[in-house]
Amino acid sequence: MAEHNTTAPLPVQGQDLIYALDIGTRSIIGLLATRAGDRMCVQAMATRLHTRRVMVDGQIEDIGQVADAVREVTARLEAEAGYRLCRACVAAAGRALRTERGQSTLTQPAPEPVDAKRIAQLEAAAVADAEQKLHSGEDDSQRMLLVGYTATRYQLDGYPLTNLLDHTGTTLAADVVATFLPGGVIDSLYAVMRQAGLEVQSLTLEPIAALNAAIPAQLRLLNLCLVDIGAGTSDIAVCRDGGVVGYTMATVAGDEITEALMRAYLVDFETAERIKTGLAEGGSLEFTDVLGLPQTQTVQEITAVLSPAMDTLAAEIARQVLDVNGNAPSALFLAGGGSKLPGLQERVAQALEMDPKRVAVAGNHFANTVYSDTLDLNDPAYATPLGIAASAGLGLISDSCQVLLNGTPAKLFRSGSLTAMELLMMNGYTYSDLLGRSGKPLSVKVDGKPRVFHGEPAQPARLRINGTDAAPTAVVHAGDHVDFTPAVPGADCRLCAGELAQLLHTPSLTINGTAAHPEDPVPSGAVIVKTGQPPAAPAAVPAPAPTAAWTGTLNGTPLSLPPKPDGAPYYLMDLLERSGIDFDHVERPVVLRCNGHACTFQQTLQNGDCVEITCEETTENPLP
Repeated sequence: MAEHNTTAPLPVQGQDLIYALDIGTRSIIGLLATRAGDRMCVQAMATRLHTRRVMVDGQIEDIGQVADAVREVTARLEAEAGYRLCRACVAAAGRALRTERGQSTLTQPAPEPVDAKRIAQLEAAAVADAEQKLHSGEDDSQRMLLVGYTATRYQLDGYPLTNLLDHTGTTLAADVVATFLPGGVIDSLYAVMRQAGLEVQSLTLEPIAALNAAIPAQLRLLNLCLVDIGAGTSDIAVCRDGGVVGYTMATVAGDEITEALMRAYLVDFETAERIKTGLAEGGSLEFTDVLGLPQTQTVQEITAVLSPAMDTLAAEIARQVLDVNGNAPSALFLAGGGSKLPGLQERVAQALEMDPKRVAVAGNHFANTVYSDTLDLNDPAYATPLGIAASAGLGLISDSCQVLLNGTPAKLFRSGSLTAMELLMMNGYTYSDLLGRSGKPLSVKVDGKPRVFHGEPAQPARLRINGTDAAPTAVVHAGDHVDFTPAVPGADCRLCAGELAQLLHTPSLTINGTAAHPEDPVPSGAVIVKTGQPPAAPAAVPAPAPTAAWTGTLNGTPLSLPPKPDGAPYYLMDLLERSGIDFDHVERPVVLRCNGHACTFQQTLQNGDCVEITCEETTENPLP
């Protein structure tokens, strides 16, 4: 690195200098790299161990202490590089990753080619189904962010297809595997960066970063799996057919091995860590237990003691790999510090019933994406920081600072094209925020006949990209400014007895057999009986009925609506409450069509329009 004058202010980090920061359970690794052709050249690296357990299973517990450690690593790199570092690329731990499967079915009115918008709608509904399953029986207050999803199967009129685009049919179905992360995990990571005086330049997941370092894109046509064994978690990423198809994690990792050593030899955590890292060196290890007694154990003896813990780790890794991949992969790479445990490769291969030659320690392919003229990078423990640098510097992930959502850098986890709906769901919005719901209707029986009084319509969502109204299926590009205002639910219909009496043109009424006071609330499901005589009609000629502001058909039934008090036009959203769909429990795609063409709920209605608002039943299909 260049010499610099320590008394003069340091120049600010340039756009071409990538600061990759791996905030791990046991240590923080920072490195500086620049792009050199189609690879990243690492110029400096700094590592700092946590002085105490400020992180548990990859989750930040003490934000202040972690921020202090980040500042120390940053200062060391600044001193070596001669630049003031102001932004860093980071990765979120996979500790709390939640994976759920979702399904959806959509029926077209007639056989017609399937376009990209219809596929996006189908997939979005399947993701919404997965999210609902995720929250089933749990606290709905926890904010979950969509990390990404993969369509695992499509069907068209009951026949399986790998791609629906441009095929002609009526009934579409999709199964997805969606991955979510609690918003608190990201919030704590951003809090550390703020306290350390750093801006988040890009954000990805640790398993994605490690995979980008260990498995080059040209190998991803094969069904390969990467297992990054850290201290708190074992993060897993699976690829095939050229892309990443799933992520998951195991809560068993290096700390379980450390704790097994603590129990076996009566040593503290730090001593057990030194024993664990010394296993790869072979020979004998000397240490002192908590009683002050010196001990000497061979690596073979220690490995035998660790056998049950190692078997547990291998079995849990195998279970998670099989769950996300469906079967054993063609090959599996182990990364992270835990990958260096003697005998772990063979145990994982045995648990997956794989040829031991097809389970290897990552590192052989690092040089395809990263290299250094001064540092030895051939260490599986560097998979995540090297992957963070390669992901950001080589454009392998979406840059979270290149897309603004409501004026704030959006959190993005996926690479490749991204729709506005995916962007919104990655940042905590849901399918219902786009659609909204009308207020609950009030249903009663009046003189033995059912009557329904509708709630207020929802205020439509507003989605704009670079100042122009856009559909949720619109693709978001780097540099876009996305503004989104969620739909506002309509007010529920609430009537008192006096208001209901006016609507029914009766001077009085009974509610469930009891004479009602005008201020009495009318409960849903009430039995209403009109009492008394209505006033005589005036002799004067009645005023003409107001002219309808909109006349057309809804789901094949003629419909006329009076003018709005403010003179505003009617939108398709205004008809949702009359569609018969229960938007409080909508789980499947809502099909919106005007005059036979797909449209959005913001469509302005014209007289004579034929509107269809339907929600098809889901066809339950077994997952492959």
